[in-house]
Parts: sequence; C-alpha cells; structure tokens
Amino acid sequence: MVKPFLDVLHGIRHEPPPIWLMRQAGRYLPEYRRSRQQAGGFLDLCYTPEFAVEVTLQPIKRYGFDAAILFSDILVVPDGLGQDVSFVEGVGPVLVPVRNASEAATLSMSFFEEMLAPIYEAVSQISNRLDDETALIGFAGAPWTVACYMVEGGASRDFNAVKSFAYGDPNGFSQLIDLLVEATICHLSAQVASGADALQIFESHAGVLPSVEFEKWVINPIRQIVEGVRSRWPDIPIIGFPRGAGAMYPAFAVETEVTAVSLDTSVPIHWAIQNLPAGMPVQGNIDPLFLLTGGVEMDRAIDEILEACRTRAHIFNLGHGVDKNTSPDAVSRLVSKVRN
Repeated sequence: MVKPFLDVLHGIRHEPPPIWLMRQAGRYLPEYRRSRQQAGGFLDLCYTPEFAVEVTLQPIKRYGFDAAILFSDILVVPDGLGQDVSFVEGVGPVLVPVRNASEAATLSMSFFEEMLAPIYEAVSQISNRLDDETALIGFAGAPWTVACYMVEGGASRDFNAVKSFAYGDPNGFSQLIDLLVEATICHLSAQVASGADALQIFESHAGVLPSVEFEKWVINPIRQIVEGVRSRWPDIPIIGFPRGAGAMYPAFAVETEVTAVSLDTSVPIHWAIQNLPAGMPVQGNIDPLFLLTGGVEMDRAIDEILEACRTRAHIFNLGHGVDKNTSPDAVSRLVSKVRN
C-alpha cells in the first residue's frame, strides 16, 4: 500500500496533503494523561515499551493521522551518554550541567545502545502495529539543541552558559558536539533498523545563534548526521526542523542535505515556497494557538497554507507542538478541514 507521507517526502504531491502534528501524543489527550499516571515518571513512560507504544498509537487511533511519531524525548541521548537527567513535575527537564571540556569528557558511548534498547524495542512494536498506509517517524534532537539543555542544566531563556562554553572554548565545545553527532547517528540508525520509515531532527534552539555560529553549531553537525545515517540507510528520508532559523532556512535546507524542512510558525509560507530549493518538500506550519481559538480564523489559516503549497510537495503540520490546553475536538476539526 502507498504511504502518502512517504510519497510526499519523495516529491510526489498528494491532494489533500498528508497530516500529522508535532506533539500529537501529549497532555491534551485524556488517554495520554491516564497512561502518564500509570507509568509514573516521564522517563519511565519513554523507556517502557508497553507505554511508549500505547501513547504513540493513541493519536493514530483517535485521528487517523498519516504518520505516527515515536513517543520519546530528545534528552534520552544525554541520559544514554551518562549525564544525570530527570524530569520534575511543573519544572521540566533537570540535568546536572556540563559546563566545560573536562566535565564533557566524563560522558561516553559505553552503555549508550544498552540503555536506549527499550526505545528501539518500542519502535519495532509500533512498526508492526501500524497499518500499511501509516508511516512511522523516528527522531532526535540536533546537537546544538541537546547541548543547550546539557550545559544550561534544563530549559533556558538567555542561553548564557552554553554560549559562554561555545564562544569561550570552541575546541572543548566541539568535542561535546562531536560526541553528540556520534550518538545521534547511532540513535537514529537504530530507529531505522527497528522499523522507522523516516526521521526528523529537531533543532528547537536554532534561532538563538548568529549566522557564523549557526553555520558552525547547527548546519555542520546536522550535515554530519545526515551523511552518517545515510551511509547506513541511503534511502531514508530526513526532515530538518530548525525552529527560529528565519532567513537561514534556505542555507539550512541546502547545506544540511536534509530531504525536507519543517517550517516554524514565524516563517511566512509564501516566502518559504519562493526561497527554499525548488522541489524540496515542506512541512508545516499553522500556529498551534489556532487550535485553542478554533473557528473561522483557524479555517482561514488552514486555507492560506493549503493554497500556498498547492504546487509544492507538502505535509500539513503545526509550526511547533500541540499546546497542552488544546481541545481534542479542535484537532478533529483541523484534520477534517485539511482533508475535506
């Protein structure tokens, strides 16, 4: 059977376009909240195949999206490298910070695949349970974004610690990035080996770097990852999501050699169509907050995106993840509008 999502990644337009949503499995769904409570901690949810499979499939069962995305987290990579990672209710991720080269040198790949093996088991089970028309997306965070969490010790508003490390000791910071490149190639390749049909690389903090540093810490590492994964899996489609990249989107699209780019909310869809490489599939990019307000304004925004992409291979998605306060009925309306 044809998987429309994969067709589009190979440059074949579908009308209507395939649809999935970033963070489509999450707290806005009552079934997710029940699973989360049963699992205990957030990492338990990620590392227990039974729960990871269940929550990955919940939005597929409810909405019939054209792609499922593995339920996991970008911070399983530093966890697998030996950094102390935890998730605190009401706070988010908390990591013991890695602030210099000597602290980064304590991390290693020694137990990486062993620790992350339950994730790959979940991928295998999900792949076996999806129908022939629904694709499975594996994913990882890009090295710069993951390093931001590792160095800052969690979420950050100013990124002072990670920029101080990167700017003040670029050689030492490069060693951390190189380790993350190696780990990410391993992590993504294992997901493909377990049954993932496509991959997405989340560069959530792309927008905090100046252009020269963007080239150094965003484009170059992702290109290495794309090359490394394709050396093992030459035909695997890879979507890049450089959130906040703005005018750097075209350079990112060309220089990383990703298959497609996912557009954040701030990117004007008409600008993207005009400035991204001809023939490159695009994904996105309705504002998730339209799902909170709904109504005719959401319908208008959907129509604008569909019209702008009518000559381009396009996957309908959000410009970021589903907000936790979203009504499940609003997502139903979105899906119905896109498809009908």
